[in-house]
Amino acid sequence: MKRHNSKRNIILSILFFLPVAFLLMLYPAKHNYIPLDVVNENVSEIEVFSSNSEDKIELADHITVLGFLGTNPLENSIAVSNLKELVYDKFKGFKKFQVVLISVDGSKAEVEKLQKEIATYEDLRFWHYVYGSKEQIKELHRSLKIEKPLKDNYSTEDIFIIDKDLKQRGRIDDRDDKEVEENKPVKSLSAYDSIDVSVIKNKMSEDMRILFTEYRQKRKGKFDSTTRRAEDIKN
Repeated sequence: MKRHNSKRNIILSILFFLPVAFLLMLYPAKHNYIPLDVVNENVSEIEVFSSNSEDKIELADHITVLGFLGTNPLENSIAVSNLKELVYDKFKGFKKFQVVLISVDGSKAEVEKLQKEIATYEDLRFWHYVYGSKEQIKELHRSLKIEKPLKDNYSTEDIFIIDKDLKQRGRIDDRDDKEVEENKPVKSLSAYDSIDVSVIKNKMSEDMRILFTEYRQKRKGKFDSTTRRAEDIKN
């Protein structure tokens, strides 16, 4: 009886751990070599903008979430709160990650009020506000692949992912599995709506995770740039 029980326990253990081991093998195969698409290159640097930081704020050599607050930053408090809670708090521990929010010169007082609304006594070392003229802001925005133009107050709910090489990241093919099966037209995703919580939680968070994985693999020498997300979906 004892021998029978031991044999049964071994079989049950195998049946339990075999699927787990299989999934662990599949996980890197699915994600390791599927980098986040480059949807636009040559995003403008922000060296002409000013900030309150003692450190130089720049996009190069950083993984940046970029947003535009315009002339009235307080009007974007919901978008900023979503960005803080759903993106910054989740990724602030990753190396070279930062949030950069662009405001028009002269809006510093509103920015300070906005900052008090979203955070108190928190680690915001990687959260930056920068200021520029209206023309400088338009020029930066024009260097992006956009889905909606700037509003009259030089703001937008759209936020953008910029990599270390000043390339804008997103999705060349943003169709879900059902849309692919139904052969729906290809649609891209170059910006993320900061008001839409589901977009930030389900799409942007996933895309940020993929981008950090890509850079981690590059450091380890395991990155294969020939495989793209769009090709994976297509196949």
